[in-house]
Amino acid sequence: MSSAGRALPDVGLVVAARQGDQRALDDVVAASLPLVYNIVGRALRGHADVDDVVQETLVRVIRYLPALNDPAAYRSWLVAIAIRQVRDWETRRRVALNRDAGLDAIHNVPDPASDFAGMTILRLGLTDQRREVAEATRWLDPDDQELLSLWWLEETGEITRNEVADALGLSPGHVAVRIHRMKEQIQSARGVVRALRARPGCPDLGAVTAEWDGTPSSLWRKRLARHVRDCAFCAGLGTTLLPIDRLLAGMPLLPLPAGLGAHLPSASAPAAAAQAVAPSGATAGPSAGPTPPGAVPADAGGGPSVVDLAVNRPRGLVPSLAAGVAAAVLAITMAVVILPDDPSAPSWAAPPSAAPTAVATPSVAPSPSARPSSKAPVAPAVSSARKGVGVWNFTGASEALANSKASWYYTWGTQHPGISTPRGATFVPMIRSAENVTAAELARARAAGPYLLTFNEPDLPEQANMTVEQALDLWPQLMATGSRLGSPAVAWGGPDPQGWLDRFMTGAQARGHRVDFITLHWFGADFTTATAVAQLRQYLQAVYQRYRKPIWLTEFALIRFAGGGSQFPSQQQQAAFLTAATAMLGQLPYLQRYAWFGLPATDKDRSGLFSDGTEATVVGRAFQAAR
Repeated sequence: MSSAGRALPDVGLVVAARQGDQRALDDVVAASLPLVYNIVGRALRGHADVDDVVQETLVRVIRYLPALNDPAAYRSWLVAIAIRQVRDWETRRRVALNRDAGLDAIHNVPDPASDFAGMTILRLGLTDQRREVAEATRWLDPDDQELLSLWWLEETGEITRNEVADALGLSPGHVAVRIHRMKEQIQSARGVVRALRARPGCPDLGAVTAEWDGTPSSLWRKRLARHVRDCAFCAGLGTTLLPIDRLLAGMPLLPLPAGLGAHLPSASAPAAAAQAVAPSGATAGPSAGPTPPGAVPADAGGGPSVVDLAVNRPRGLVPSLAAGVAAAVLAITMAVVILPDDPSAPSWAAPPSAAPTAVATPSVAPSPSARPSSKAPVAPAVSSARKGVGVWNFTGASEALANSKASWYYTWGTQHPGISTPRGATFVPMIRSAENVTAAELARARAAGPYLLTFNEPDLPEQANMTVEQALDLWPQLMATGSRLGSPAVAWGGPDPQGWLDRFMTGAQARGHRVDFITLHWFGADFTTATAVAQLRQYLQAVYQRYRKPIWLTEFALIRFAGGGSQFPSQQQQAAFLTAATAMLGQLPYLQRYAWFGLPATDKDRSGLFSDGTEATVVGRAFQAAR
């Protein structure tokens, strides 16, 4: 591991930052900046927007750090956020190119001063074959630049293969295949680079490049590589090429721009930064009123504050990376501003938990998933980022959801008609069955992201009722949303060899499909608390040991299904199970979220939490207290 890799924050520092320690948060972000800069800079090929994407990445790190479940996974989480921001930038760029087809040069011209291949050569003083490798990366396909940014860091000892796989949402095996293909492209490009630089050069190569404008591209790499392969002179130039892996081993991160280090915060930064951010409802003078929802307070000087730049990010107003973007971003870290819900939130980020009491939090608008049909209720502070609930509409549903203290909810669909999302909570969409795999539903799911639940109990005829093959055939359309995908939620048999889920996961791996977490349902037929909790734990453990992926338990309760009907325990038994089960779930590091079944309590749904908007059942009161 290189010295830069060791400089990333340790677990203790991350824990302190999560708990609101301003100086620790400062150190965490400052230590993370070089890695983020290298990932983004190389993936964007030195585009002028590198500084914006670096800033957006660090702002999201600040926002979601309190909800990071495993501080030891901070580096993997950081890399995943950076890659998500790169992908979002690529999406926005493609949309802009399609809209303004005649302005390609404006959108797609890299900043010459930020060319990462050139900067790597100059700043690290690369020589000979290492220089050729850096130059060869300019010839890669655009889609491989993102992979290159991570593989380069893997080879230089900054991140691991598993972290690369997590960031890309792929299995390590699939990553290995993609890296092998990319290395072959770099190797062929090295031959092109060497042939073009040879003096005296190949006379036939001059004829091949007669129409080339001198700009490296994947198309010209293929054309020139064909000549190099078939030409005795050019092919002979590549006989002494060393393996790429050996050339990159031990190389450090590309140093930050010279102006960046000067803006890293000093010990006095926290106080200065705190003064730059007005708390929610703060007044600027005798006549000033509270900050309107969704607005960002201005600084004392009347100009746009650091928070304003970070939240709204108007293009052209973000300071350049070399001129001090770190100062703006790191000043935000000192204030620990919790931003409004963002549908482009990173894949590893859970909904933010309540901000530390000593931290000023600006007023924010309701979650984007809330519908304007009714005002979103103000919820009591949620008691756990894991805690969720399944919701279907009933009288007072929005108020009951707010009173439940759930941090997230879902409705078995991509919308939540008539149900408002409380502040502090998030809505998670679902593609319930094959008939819901439509352009409109997928667009709504993407907009409600960043997570997507899929196919509800496909192993039951009365639910999604799908074959494994049908689900696998439709899966690429779900992957195209860019959301983090949960597996189909089977009714039972999750760990069973050759069960529905096992055959799906095997097929997904064979086809190279991405599955980010396992979604499960569990209903206990034994109403004895200790027995039921032990059975649930054993089931989750067996599933985790089989697939080694995070788990979301999206339906669970004590219900005995027999003779075509449902038998329920007493309210006291159900509440005792809920309390013990949620305490047990909180001890499982791989259990990312759970959702009780469900919010409404009726004569039919006797495991429910609320009989109306305000009247919690015995089970509902246990859920409010659960973590």
